[in-house]
Amino acid sequence: MNSLFESKRYRFLILISIVFISGYSQGMLLPLLSILLEEAGVSSSMNGLNASALYIGILFASPFIEKPVRKYGYKPAIAVGLFLVIVSITLIPIWQAFWFWFILRVIVGIGDNLLHFATQLWITTTTPKEKRGRNIAIYGSAFGLGFAAGPLSTILVEYSLYLPFLLASGIACVTWLLLSKIKNEFPDPLTHGSERVLSKYAHVLKIGWAALLPSFGYGFLEASLHGNFPVYALRAGLDVKAVSILLPAFVVGSLVFQMPLGIISDKFGRKNILLISILIGWVCFSSAIFTTSIPLLFTLFFLAGMMVGSLFSLSITYLADLLPTSLLPTGNILAGIFFGLGSILGPFLGGVFIDWFTTGSIFYAISGMLLTLFIATAVHKNPEPMRQYSTS
Repeated sequence: MNSLFESKRYRFLILISIVFISGYSQGMLLPLLSILLEEAGVSSSMNGLNASALYIGILFASPFIEKPVRKYGYKPAIAVGLFLVIVSITLIPIWQAFWFWFILRVIVGIGDNLLHFATQLWITTTTPKEKRGRNIAIYGSAFGLGFAAGPLSTILVEYSLYLPFLLASGIACVTWLLLSKIKNEFPDPLTHGSERVLSKYAHVLKIGWAALLPSFGYGFLEASLHGNFPVYALRAGLDVKAVSILLPAFVVGSLVFQMPLGIISDKFGRKNILLISILIGWVCFSSAIFTTSIPLLFTLFFLAGMMVGSLFSLSITYLADLLPTSLLPTGNILAGIFFGLGSILGPFLGGVFIDWFTTGSIFYAISGMLLTLFIATAVHKNPEPMRQYSTS
């Protein structure tokens, strides 16, 4: 039994389960709280601001998580992150107030950042390069599966406001207990002279900025869709059940193609696959501007999910290709920061566009972001991978 708990396969399965829980909690909170705030008469821009709170928590935690993970290892960071998520989700239905929810979402963001940072790093540093795309694709699929299941829990509110929150926290508790059986490990030590914080960040940005942009794009896209689309849909005459179908369509699309994209990117290169995916995603969301048909939106969301639902996992894998393992913790922190920036800007900009435009509102913001991302990725020239790093 002990050999099972200590095996790499068991560890990988538990890490993937933790990522699923994170996806489930985010996928539930974004649309559910947006709908509840909309029904309470909160403006779309303030609703978007509340949705951004989770990503404010991600940004707030980012500068502080690398040092404790290096000192105490991956397992304690994941355990603390899960604990913060469990407590916050359990408290949300107790008091329905804008700023109370805002604060709890910030705490969820801090917890999510801790567990994502540690799980991503643990997987990327222990996976051979030739299998990295596949394993990170599995990681992304687990998050996406949780994200797809999350919006479906909005239906449970019809029975009790507490039910979806208790279900999410209960599942997280089970995973937290399973985590206790894993043996702790630590990131690779820094090379001589690389302890200077600003120098580390500057080197990672110089080499990997193009690999970080998809993290920004995915954060923008994910938060806009789940934070703004429920408001847009309700104002366009669609009901809550339609929202609970359309949002999972995007995530299911990403699940269907996440693994093939990861494997294809291992063979044909991360940048080439990114360009093709972003372009097709732009076409899908640009087309969504002109329709409110549920079958057509379902198709467009599904196709877009197939193409751009893997942006974050491709970003992490691309970054791991470019950086030495000693700098991957710093790279993953910057990926989290870029994701957080996109996730904060997305719901806020989407809320503003909903106030400005009647038709297509949030899709203008999403398609504009994807076009910018495509151009930036296309003009970037891949540098030689960094094998040695020293600031001395």
